[in-house]
Amino acid sequence: MNRRATLVTVVTAVHAPSARFLPQAWASLRDQELPGGARWEWVIQEDGTTDAVRPHVPDDPRVSFHQGRPGGPGVARTIALAHARGDCVKVLDADDRLTPGALARDLAALAADPTLGWTTCRVLDLLPDGSTAGFPGDPDEGPLERGAVLDHWKRHDFRPPVHPATLCVRRELLTALGGWMALPASEDTGLLLALDAVSRGWFSAEAGLLYRKWEGQATGQSAHTDPAERAARAAVAEARARALADLGWSYPA
Repeated sequence: MNRRATLVTVVTAVHAPSARFLPQAWASLRDQELPGGARWEWVIQEDGTTDAVRPHVPDDPRVSFHQGRPGGPGVARTIALAHARGDCVKVLDADDRLTPGALARDLAALAADPTLGWTTCRVLDLLPDGSTAGFPGDPDEGPLERGAVLDHWKRHDFRPPVHPATLCVRRELLTALGGWMALPASEDTGLLLALDAVSRGWFSAEAGLLYRKWEGQATGQSAHTDPAERAARAAVAEARARALADLGWSYPA
């Protein structure tokens, strides 16, 4: 990774119901300790133009807040790239929290191996009572070879082996793939499958994200599990990933 990669852009999509969690996300980011001269910036993009989010945005020169017409979290994250200056982009959903050392581990993996395009890590569910719960079946720590995520996802009812909410991606690769998919949900899984099609990734076995479970989260709504829509989302995401793999382009070129 070149010297500019010491700046990582953390991108957060937020809508009014999840804005109240921003201070906790902010605290988890503020407490990150980065190696050497590494720095971060936080780009918060509201999916909408309400007055409900800005009061929760921290007053810090490293933080920028932007608004736009609503289009879902994938659209919000992708438009946020217009304000990203880092050589890598880290996802942090508004209702989630980073664990200590998460950013440092992402940067270390990318710096150690230029053939890696992206990283992910172990996730713990953050339950309403404050307790946490892990997931069975995490992969071993180490590289994820091209096609491994798609293969697992296809064999396990459209469930990837790693969580796309933990992605840290080289910005040039993220831009080349067009950002997040234009889907009503699973837009982050679609991106993960596209990344897997063209580049090697990395999985950190140490938990790097607390994934909040709460009544308002989008993945908990009935529309998210509608069988017809879920099948359609999966079909588009798979077709894109396979088309990318068949084109023969890979990162790094």
